[in-house]
Amino acid sequence: MGFSPKPKRPAGKPPSEGRLREAAIAHLAKFASTEAGLARVLANRVRRWARAAEAEGQDTEAGLHEGLAAARRVAAAMVAAGAVDDAGFAAARARRLARSGRSRRAMAAHLAAKGIDPEYAQAAIAQAPAEADAALALCRKRRIGPFTREAADPTLRLKWLGVLARAGFSREVAEAALQADPGEAESRLIALKQ
Repeated sequence: MGFSPKPKRPAGKPPSEGRLREAAIAHLAKFASTEAGLARVLANRVRRWARAAEAEGQDTEAGLHEGLAAARRVAAAMVAAGAVDDAGFAAARARRLARSGRSRRAMAAHLAAKGIDPEYAQAAIAQAPAEADAALALCRKRRIGPFTREAADPTLRLKWLGVLARAGFSREVAEAALQADPGEAESRLIALKQ
């Protein structure tokens, strides 16, 4: 006895603003999101409907256009209702990224990719933990600098500087992280997590 494929559900009508609002609430119940991110999720839902409806032979042009406009309106309404807070999202994400060993450059790129307004991103990065602490977090993650048992010969030290440079840390910050006392570095990372 073989498996029979699951019958496809008919595409039905284009997603209404009410259905998109319900989808937005369900999404926000599971995930933190930005206005741009929520609009993208809802627009993808509308595009999935359009592909399914087109496969059934429906004319999707008007429904797709209205659905995409409704997705943007719903995302804006969620911001107005306070369910989506780009500034709060940016601040929380910047703190998390710093604790995981990301440089300020990497944070800025990440927040830009999430659709955060540059003004909010700048403010969040300014309030994030010190870049030196983020560099120490990366050192611990990669087991380099003060978190290694190996003797730091000049070749190995250059490799470690390369790791930190590729992560976006300046030479000054990288040098300081690699020269940190292991005990002090560990206590700074403990303080960073609190």
